[in-house]
Amino acid sequence: MFPPTGTSRDQYTQRVGDPGGLFLVLDEDGTVRGYRSPYQEIFATGDLDQVLYFGAEDAVRHLAEHIVAHTPGHGPVTNLISGQAQMLDRINPAWGSRFRSGGMDGAQTAQPCGRNPLERLAWIAGTWREQDPYTNLAFFRGEDISAEQIALLHGANPEQVAAGTRLSDLRSMDGTGRDSWDIAWESCCFGQAGDWAFVMYHETPPGIRADSAALSRLGVTETVRLSATAAKAIYTFDYTRDGRRIDDDWGVLELIWYERGRAPYYRGGQLDFLNRAIRRAELDHPELTDEFELYFHALETALGLQLPRQAIQEATVQAAQWVRSNG
Repeated sequence: MFPPTGTSRDQYTQRVGDPGGLFLVLDEDGTVRGYRSPYQEIFATGDLDQVLYFGAEDAVRHLAEHIVAHTPGHGPVTNLISGQAQMLDRINPAWGSRFRSGGMDGAQTAQPCGRNPLERLAWIAGTWREQDPYTNLAFFRGEDISAEQIALLHGANPEQVAAGTRLSDLRSMDGTGRDSWDIAWESCCFGQAGDWAFVMYHETPPGIRADSAALSRLGVTETVRLSATAAKAIYTFDYTRDGRRIDDDWGVLELIWYERGRAPYYRGGQLDFLNRAIRRAELDHPELTDEFELYFHALETALGLQLPRQAIQEATVQAAQWVRSNG
């Protein structure tokens, strides 16, 4: 079934029965724009083949969901992605290839990762969702950057940074009248993993401003920040390169926008590389039923993000308390 069509995004609520369903808006110049809500444009194209493909992709997704949900012995996500690809193959093999690529066309299909998907970053997705061990996971990449200097910029205690204090050292301070939650809330962990430095924390001290200009002076050219607020079910992704946020002008990017089998970001836009990585993760690892784990695995393959699992779990990762205000 072809998606509902109109001449203004303001017609979305009136024309679309399923919240989040695809709605097409035809501009006077022939450009067709796709919307998932009255405020979220997901593609714009003057290519009729692409319009037909996006319509077919949306219809096939609903059909595949129905099929797998009513197949005995199969859960709601089993074979969902491969089923969509196969149905699109039957309509047009080029469309099946395009779907597998996750992008606007069938070119540059990412290679299978060939690894345990929970090996480098996705292992922390489940606990991070509950703000454990920290609320914020921040990653920094650049020329000759120092995790220690970045931690200091965020407000880490210089003496503890210089001493090489470990997370286990901070936890051993429980007997000082401060419980483990207080210590965790008033501290950070940091280090280097692959090409990225990382800092993990709940919140930085008052008055601390680790902005793009300050990070740039330390050689940082790229920043990824993942923030969880479990009580409000708010999980955000923020990617900055050369001081500029990469977001296709969408503003705050929430992880809960991602649904298996549906590219979460603007098609052909600045984050299309992540759309492709997510589709690759879906195809490679249908056994992952947690969408946060799939998303984190895609971040690993697309950007190289990782965290040292053993060091964090055994509390040997470097850590420091925040500098205390004299006021």
